[in-house]
Amino acid sequence: MASNPPPQEGKNDKATAVEADRRLLGNEIRKLRKARGKSISEVALTIGRSVSFISQLERGNAEAAIADLRAMAQLFSVPLGWFFVFDNTPAVERGRVVRADHRRQLGTVVSGKIEELLSPDIGGAFETFLDTFAPGAELPRETQRDTEEEGYIVKGVLDMWIGNQYFQLNPGDSFRIVREPYRWANRGNEEVVAVWIISPPIY
Repeated sequence: MASNPPPQEGKNDKATAVEADRRLLGNEIRKLRKARGKSISEVALTIGRSVSFISQLERGNAEAAIADLRAMAQLFSVPLGWFFVFDNTPAVERGRVVRADHRRQLGTVVSGKIEELLSPDIGGAFETFLDTFAPGAELPRETQRDTEEEGYIVKGVLDMWIGNQYFQLNPGDSFRIVREPYRWANRGNEEVVAVWIISPPIY
């Protein structure tokens, strides 16, 4: 009596992993698009794809080419690596843990500032960043956002103007900005490192 061949578990597991990664990438693209205030049609027009393709991509039912991801990275002002950060992340850590060597950088219009996402993704009620300010970096013009923000200085000295008040922030100091105009500058000779929390998310 012939026996049935054993199930090919390896192939099934691999296919399942590929589908899970595709869904994860689609979810990241959707959250990033919404955070940037873009419609599906805007994204489709910008990268030269159909609305149907973008919709399928966000649901994990389509495969993005490198050219597609590169165009979206430019549109959303993030590095191309933003879309590949989960490649070596264990499934159990996704959405829960961010390893030091897997932080994602965001694009910034301020020269001399590096902004890394400490939150596992951009879909929560708030976002946490690790900001590094090079010597001489500054936000030359006041900015005001409809947010509540708090920060903690890990290293260096940061000059901060909140509303009409000036503050010199040293390591161990923290601050809060609640829908007020502010600007900052690193006028020292060493970099400043700060943990910065924003609610609601703006990225």
